[in-house]
Amino acid sequence: MPRPRRAVPASSRRLARDRHGRGMRSPVSGPDLPLLRTRLDDFDFQVASTIESLRSMHPDLDGVVFEVAQGPAEAIHDDHVDRWHIDRVGRRVTFFRLPIVRFIRRNEGDEVDERIVIESCVYRAVGDLLGKDPWDLAPGRYRGF
Repeated sequence: MPRPRRAVPASSRRLARDRHGRGMRSPVSGPDLPLLRTRLDDFDFQVASTIESLRSMHPDLDGVVFEVAQGPAEAIHDDHVDRWHIDRVGRRVTFFRLPIVRFIRRNEGDEVDERIVIESCVYRAVGDLLGKDPWDLAPGRYRGF
């Protein structure tokens, strides 16, 4: 025979999940480990950090909106796939994550290649927006390579 359910007044219900009075659950990673980061977070971080370094060097980028999208069907053409879209009137640059990531050859533990590909896409898009050569945006950036 099933147990009868107790009626709990609405005022005593807690908004957070607290099972059987044991307290809140701890994060999955625990207190000693860093929080988990996904590939989406890594991509967004790489794009944002590259844009911030470019903003510090070029005041022309004030007011330009940068965003990341998955990759709409309009980005696929017969002979190429767009990796970014530039709206000059609205001063907006949209990076398409999937076309950029799909062209990266992933080797285990090789984040440098991924970072270089993402940075090069950002540099080329910003260079196209400003009408400059991408190599002129950050002189000396890749001298060590």
